[in-house]
Amino acid sequence: METRFIMGKVFPKGYSAVGNLYKVATESSIDKSLQELMYIRASQINKCAFCIDGHTKKARSYGVTEQKIYALSAWEESNLFTEQEKAVLALTEAITLISKEQLPDRIYDEVQKYFSQEEIAELIMAAIMINTFNRVAISTRLIPQID
Repeated sequence: METRFIMGKVFPKGYSAVGNLYKVATESSIDKSLQELMYIRASQINKCAFCIDGHTKKARSYGVTEQKIYALSAWEESNLFTEQEKAVLALTEAITLISKEQLPDRIYDEVQKYFSQEEIAELIMAAIMINTFNRVAISTRLIPQID
């Protein structure tokens, strides 16, 4: 498989706008390791190899263990994740798969146990951001570099 084109070169203004969303999302008050778990999980669902590669590397740099990264696709059945992390992962999945059942109250209510309204807004924007980047990477066939 080959990359179709590099969005930033072909449409720099649009890609820059997406980059600004990324910057805002990553500068939020949300813990960086939790953000990376969100990004990996959404990327797994969307099957974005490029983003999975990059965000697993970043997650490791923030101290996320290999075991936790490996278990992420089965987070609901794992005891490696805190209740707070599980609430955020459920939120991430609901937003990633929003056409299935929107964002159910039960998921939103669980997130409210751990986060303020401002923090929930940041979580929602982070989930939107990674889904946007997944769609860019998948559509243009960005492929991870072999280390």
